[in-house]
Amino acid sequence: MKRIGFRLMASIFVMIMSLPLFAQISGAEVMRHVFERPTGEDMQATLNMTITNARGSARERSIMQFRQDSGTIEKKIMFFTAPADVRNTSFLSFSYSDGRSDDQWIYLPALGRVRRIASDKSNESFMGSDFTYDDMGARHPEEDNHTILREEVVDGWQCYVVESVPIVPNSEYAKTVSWVIKDEWIGLKKEFLATDGSVTRRLVIDAYEKADTVWVITDMTMTNLRKQTSTRIRMNEVSFNNNLRESFFSERQMQIGPRT
Repeated sequence: MKRIGFRLMASIFVMIMSLPLFAQISGAEVMRHVFERPTGEDMQATLNMTITNARGSARERSIMQFRQDSGTIEKKIMFFTAPADVRNTSFLSFSYSDGRSDDQWIYLPALGRVRRIASDKSNESFMGSDFTYDDMGARHPEEDNHTILREEVVDGWQCYVVESVPIVPNSEYAKTVSWVIKDEWIGLKKEFLATDGSVTRRLVIDAYEKADTVWVITDMTMTNLRKQTSTRIRMNEVSFNNNLRESFFSERQMQIGPRT
C-alpha cells in the first residue's frame, strides 16, 4: 500500500510540474496588475514627440506633462510648447479606477475654447500622431476579455503574452496582444490586430527605469504598419511628489498654460 501511495503522489507531482506556469494566474489578473501598478502620487516631465511620415520626414513637438493619481482618479494634463503651430494647445484626461470611460478635453488656442472629446472620437489620431485619444488614457481591464497565450522572454525579462478582446467591439481593431513583464507588470510591447489577424499598429517600449518603486517609461514608439508612419515619445526631466494642487488639472489651467 505504501508503494502504491508513493507512486500515486509521484504521478500527481509530475502532473503539477508539467502544467504551464501561466496557469497559476489568469489573463484578467495580469492586466489588473498592469492597471494597478504604482505610478506615484504625482509626476512632472518634459516630452519630445517625433512624428515620422511614410517618406521619412519628421516633425518634432515639445510637451510638458503633469500627472496626479489619487487612487480613484488619474488626472493628466499636457501642454504643447513647440513648434509654433501647436504651441499653447493643451490636453486633459481623467481615468477612473471604477471602470468608467475616460473624460478627455482639448484646448485649441485658434478656437479659444476647450472642447470635450466625444467617446466616438477615441480612435482618432491624437494631435496628428500615431497614438489615438484612447491610447492617451488608461484602458480599464474590465473593458476586455483577457487570455494568456504563452510566456516569452523579451529583453531578458520573462513575459506573459496576453490577448485582449474588447467586450464592446472596437472600430479600429479586433483585439490586442500585450507582452507584460512577470511580477513587475510593465508592458514591453503591444500589438493591435485587425479581424484578419494582421497587425495594424505596434507599440514598443524602448527604454524604462525604476525610480524607488515606480516604473517610468522613458522612450516608446508607436508604428502604424498600414500607413508606414511612426511616433516616438521620449520622456526627460522626470520628477515626483511636486505637490501639485488638484485645481491645476482643470479647463481653466488648460487655457492658462503650464505655470504652477
